[in-house]
Amino acid sequence: MRKIKAGIIGTGFIGPAHVEAVRRLGFVEMKAVAEAGDELARKKAEDLHIPVAYGDYHKLLEDDEIEVVHNCTPNYLHFKINTEIMEAGKNVISEKPLALTSKQSGELVKLASKAGIVNGIDFNYRHYPLVQQARVMVQRGELGEIYAVRGSYLQDWLFFETDYNWRLEPEVGGDSRAVADVGSHWCDTAQFVTGLKIKSVCADLRTILPIRKKPKKPIETYKGKELTAEDYEDVPVKTEDYAGVLFELENGARGLFGISQMAAGRKNRLYLEVDGSKCAIAWDQERPNEMWIGRRDAPNQILMKDPSLVHPEVKRYIHYPGGHPEAYPDGIKMFMRNFYEFVAAGKDPKADQPDFPTLEDGHHEVVISEAILRSHKERRWVKVE
Repeated sequence: MRKIKAGIIGTGFIGPAHVEAVRRLGFVEMKAVAEAGDELARKKAEDLHIPVAYGDYHKLLEDDEIEVVHNCTPNYLHFKINTEIMEAGKNVISEKPLALTSKQSGELVKLASKAGIVNGIDFNYRHYPLVQQARVMVQRGELGEIYAVRGSYLQDWLFFETDYNWRLEPEVGGDSRAVADVGSHWCDTAQFVTGLKIKSVCADLRTILPIRKKPKKPIETYKGKELTAEDYEDVPVKTEDYAGVLFELENGARGLFGISQMAAGRKNRLYLEVDGSKCAIAWDQERPNEMWIGRRDAPNQILMKDPSLVHPEVKRYIHYPGGHPEAYPDGIKMFMRNFYEFVAAGKDPKADQPDFPTLEDGHHEVVISEAILRSHKERRWVKVE
């Protein structure tokens, strides 16, 4: 496998996860990092042991050795920076949402196609072994006809009124927050497993805390110090904390899912259940190494992640024996492996079918998010165009 050099723009929560994942591949070198200003770039480069630091991401795009650029910036920068990455002739891995509007995300899909750029978006839950197993079971007809799909994505990281993050601000994070941030992951996982697209939606959203307390200075400033009431200011919140969504799949099956970032005790629970005419399956991201299989006419089962128990197509997603857990970092690694092997093999994204989510998948999720917002606003069912 030939060596590939990469660069990363943005190093918040998810950026270091990208860096760690590509390093585990063995044939990818994270050569450079770009941040907002030279001082921050140098600090992040030192923290992540990346040799080159750029205080201006345009300089990273001018680096001829870099073949792939990871865009891990805040949401409002995704469209602009993804555009510039592809215009510079670099392959791109974008964080989601792909852009703030479907008009922008559609333009990115067209640009990638025209330029022949290898492109991916980080819907990493697809790459968990038992999610792959669920998809193969559906493809083999083991579930039969898909009747219904249900689930949720629940978190509690915004439970308190003093919890604050840039994602709460529409001008930075977009008009949708909970749906675009984690609901997009749920929709992508459900559609990937079933092989069916969401056709229409009926949604109810709620901003549970319309006023939050925002720190007057960056949180880092307060390390080692308890914040007092004087350290906060009240700010209005317009994006949703909660969503309940009914939907129809393209085969006529129905479904529903709930999203909340204020579900106490739920840290990162993506839960998916699929009902078929032969059996049902259920998977919980917080218990990623087991999958429930339900039957009407036989005992139910718990399938453990084990290379000796899954279908042959799934074995390449498992690197350790049964009883040795694999989870979130491994899902990102498998996404990166599929993407970088595609690049290393010199495959053509127009002619060869990628085995990873692309910007087209990212665009579809933006379209779904917009349909959900429209449905809530107009209080009716809305087609996903």
